[in-house]
Amino acid sequence: MTQAAPFTEVWRGPFLESVHSGHAVICDASGEIVQAWGDPTRTIMPRSSSKMIQALPLITSGAADKRGLTTQQLAIACASHQGAAIHTDLVATWLETLGLNDDDFRCGPQDPADKDAHEGLIRAHKSPCQIHNNCSGKHAGFLTLTQHLKAGPDYVDPDHPLQRACLEAFETVTQETSPGYGIDGCSAPNYACTLHGMARAMAHFAAAPEGSAEARLHQAMRLHPELVAGETRACTELMRAMDGKVALKTGAEGFFIAILPEQKLGIALKAACGTTRAAECAIAALLVKLGVLDANHPATLKRMNAPIKNWRGIETGILKPAAGLL
Repeated sequence: MTQAAPFTEVWRGPFLESVHSGHAVICDASGEIVQAWGDPTRTIMPRSSSKMIQALPLITSGAADKRGLTTQQLAIACASHQGAAIHTDLVATWLETLGLNDDDFRCGPQDPADKDAHEGLIRAHKSPCQIHNNCSGKHAGFLTLTQHLKAGPDYVDPDHPLQRACLEAFETVTQETSPGYGIDGCSAPNYACTLHGMARAMAHFAAAPEGSAEARLHQAMRLHPELVAGETRACTELMRAMDGKVALKTGAEGFFIAILPEQKLGIALKAACGTTRAAECAIAALLVKLGVLDANHPATLKRMNAPIKNWRGIETGILKPAAGLL
């Protein structure tokens, strides 16, 4: 099957109102496809779902250990955080240890998604800084590696030694030659691969031996789910719902990955329409299917089999996975 498969259904009363479709792959430790929906060979942009791959050179270069990076720092290097104090305080301290400041970032300022942080800036009559960018943790990791490599300050340039290291890591774990890149929201290059390649990479992470760079990164994510995204966010809430046994990471335009170390499985999926609700429902359904997520957990029910209510609180319908995903 090469066409997008039904992912998520939106029902209003007894009527099927909308259907979101997409592509998904589950891979085992050998990189073989266990199950797939849609087109596994489709070229995709993993966006922020590839952050743990971009963080690999931070460890393999020796920079992380030289700087004595904590599991919290490794987790936020893989994060798309929402700019809460728990995130920006950690990144600010990290910057200070490097002798750098907000101007050294290349990610751009972003209004924090965290309500308290957003309102705090308004009350203080301040504008967002680059540290509020959801990718500032990744960029703190980039700056750490840049210093270690004694490379130039424009670390988001595709020809920069840091980005060449990221590309090498990406092609190694996906086992593919990338056809190219696009510039991500944080200004760093984001390399393309097939959906199968991304699922293969996540299975590689899942099967990585204890102490490896891959294992250290997914363990950090699972230890600190609050740093990977933030309160109310799917990555954080679903990782907590699975007691930290699975690492999850979303990406823009309806992308999602999962790393399942106990099962040595990797998942990659892409909602064809690029919508978050479709991707969150689909990843929840696949995790339930694999027996690692309770279908009745409140975090699951916010995204899968979720009631739709109107402004008066009246239940008008339901958001649920398509039958083919279950």
